[in-house]
Amino acid sequence: MSIEAKIAAIHDEDLLAELEAARGGFLFGVIVEHIAHRQALRDAERAEAGRRQETRAAMGRDQRRRDAVRMVIEAEPVTPDTIQHIHSVLALCGLPYRDPGEEREFFREYGRNTLSILAGRLKNPATGQMELQGLPYGPKARLVLLHLCTEAVRQRSPTIEVADSLSGFMREMGFAVTGGERGTIRQFKEQLHRLAACTMQIGLWDGQSRSSTLTMPPFRQLDLWRGGGQDGLAWSKTVQFHQDFYDNLVQHALPVDIRAARAFSGSARKLDLLFWIGYRLRSLQRPLRLSWDTVHRQFGADNASLRSFRQAFKADVAHVKEVFPKLPISLDEAGLQLMPTDPGALLVPPKPARRKAAAGAGAA
Repeated sequence: MSIEAKIAAIHDEDLLAELEAARGGFLFGVIVEHIAHRQALRDAERAEAGRRQETRAAMGRDQRRRDAVRMVIEAEPVTPDTIQHIHSVLALCGLPYRDPGEEREFFREYGRNTLSILAGRLKNPATGQMELQGLPYGPKARLVLLHLCTEAVRQRSPTIEVADSLSGFMREMGFAVTGGERGTIRQFKEQLHRLAACTMQIGLWDGQSRSSTLTMPPFRQLDLWRGGGQDGLAWSKTVQFHQDFYDNLVQHALPVDIRAARAFSGSARKLDLLFWIGYRLRSLQRPLRLSWDTVHRQFGADNASLRSFRQAFKADVAHVKEVFPKLPISLDEAGLQLMPTDPGALLVPPKPARRKAAAGAGAA
């Protein structure tokens, strides 16, 4: 390309100003080459950004969210502020996906182990009556547990402040903080009340002749009073974990990238899948193979049909892999396979180019 053609390709104002300042100089030809190269790089970046924008515009809302989260995770390394925690037992067990209605017990098997959640009662601060609470369920119950476990780990205390921090967490997860009968505040508080009233039992079996049953109520105390706002909701400033649960949590807290949890904040099963994979990758030494029947028992509590579950679960795995492309999980006709890898596969490191740029900036 001639020097005239290279000059004609330069169009950014700041680069044109550099070009004019160099005219008449001894190294004008070399400077033109350098400026033209920088212009070409900028044009390529703009074209790529335009293509990404067009691609994202064609996506649905949830896919756009997943794509945006993937880009953030790839560009920005994980920090203590982006890590939250949940109890490892909850990463394995899960909760009901949908409202169980009048049912008072939720029962699930996972391998040789079982989980039973029993609904309980809370004292109504307005009537003084012990009122039945439903079973905790859905993505909001999981997010409430994630938030409370995180605060307990960060504060190193079984007693944590929740009145304001829960609203802040709701905003961080992308929920509008709204009041009223159908508002998000009521929905999150309802799940907190259900969690505070329930009791969890975990059954462990060695496959031969020995078993044990652990009873773990998550919370020891939840203080309520009659709300003074429009909806009159009973609320608490503090929540106190049961000491046994808290001690076990500190020892077995599972780290979760809050940015990834935000991408799946509307799906209970995708959150369970995220937690479960994170737990498994921490100790997996050889490939883990699970049949479709086993996967169905673990993740298909709300879907009686194995055929329809397989289709929905394949979509869930694909969505998780949109955020974590390097995730070593695959599905085939036999079931699920998870390969051993660094748990960092769930915390995608920054791109090498960005690391070099950051190093150069630090040196300067």
